[in-house]
Amino acid sequence: MLLTGQRARRRGLDDLLEDTPADDEVAVMARRIARNLTVRRRLRVRRGDRGGGRTVPMPYRYRSDDIDIDRTVEVLAERPRPDDTEIVVRERVQARRAVVLVVDVSGSMRGEKARIAAATIAALSADLTGAGADDQIALVAFWSDAALLKPFDARLPVGRIVDRLLRIPARGLTNVSFGLEVARSELARSPLRRRSIVLLSDAVHNAGPDPRITAARCGELHVMLETDGEHDAPLAADLARTGRGRLAHVATHRDVAPALNRLLAD
Repeated sequence: MLLTGQRARRRGLDDLLEDTPADDEVAVMARRIARNLTVRRRLRVRRGDRGGGRTVPMPYRYRSDDIDIDRTVEVLAERPRPDDTEIVVRERVQARRAVVLVVDVSGSMRGEKARIAAATIAALSADLTGAGADDQIALVAFWSDAALLKPFDARLPVGRIVDRLLRIPARGLTNVSFGLEVARSELARSPLRRRSIVLLSDAVHNAGPDPRITAARCGELHVMLETDGEHDAPLAADLARTGRGRLAHVATHRDVAPALNRLLAD
């Protein structure tokens, strides 16, 4: 879905994407990163829609050894010889998380910029939706306008998401505020309590209103500042601060996984 900052005009992605990526070598490199890159996972236990690290009683599933004595005694009163899974234990439940990744595509998606974007998509996908995780992830690309490349309810493999990003033609101006507004709109569609926006940009804002105003309405906004070229570190710091989030610097795609681990740490 393509949106414009002047009016909330919506068109299909086919109106935007080029037939092939601009640089085949970069596309191959990006897909390889997307296949191979993983993040150091946060401790994952049974996940629920509510709670933030609270413990709840549940049947034993070979994870926790913290037995809930009172509830287990109740089970024993009815079944003196219960199965292992009828023993009641206390396990820690983490709240599910919804994340919108907002990628700055102003200029050309080539070289290290393309690799950083591919690595970020791959790392978030691996952490939020891989290996049984059931978090939500969406992707917004922005320049002076913006495109919703992957909404929450679309199930797309990482390679296809990266391919969509790389097929966006070169763009000029950078409207950080509008990119964040589109992300806020998609984030509002999620029913989950833990909701975050991750902005990947050099923060060289040169179109649209002051993005600090939008950042203050984002709830939780983390900023990954690309420092491999021209960048605006003070603005990036302001966006993270007003968005009640964290700031991380990335110069190459190898910096992405450690940066995300810091930004999304519980």
